[in-house]
Amino acid sequence: MAMQLGGGKRGRRGRAPMADINVTPFVDVMLVLLIIFMVTAPLLTAGVPVDLPDSRANALPTERDQVTISMLADGSVYLDEEPLTNEQLAARLVAIAPAADSGEGPSVTLRADRSLPYGNVMAVMGELNRAGLNSISLVTNSSVTAP
Repeated sequence: MAMQLGGGKRGRRGRAPMADINVTPFVDVMLVLLIIFMVTAPLLTAGVPVDLPDSRANALPTERDQVTISMLADGSVYLDEEPLTNEQLAARLVAIAPAADSGEGPSVTLRADRSLPYGNVMAVMGELNRAGLNSISLVTNSSVTAP
């Protein structure tokens, strides 16, 4: 009685081809990319540099549907990262405002330079109100002491 080693036909050809896919390297690469995006995503939220005032208020969570309006010291206004005049701003705000039956529109984040007159900031807030965008967050620098 002889015993055959090597599995018959497969022993002559070498190894049979492996039919399984090894996903371990793919998962490793995806986890590294996920970490990179998680670290860099918060750094990409503010595109226009603004000298913000200080405040001791707690930070609010960010929302998905968000529009950022930045006002610089020279009076220029940016919608996200696009510079606009006051007339263009009013038209764009009406375009992004929600319809009466669709419910609430996007959240607006207002970033204004600390040296701007109060009237300039109120003019932009008035345009936001006229367009129906009433969920407005004012952005400040956090500080430990009261200003």
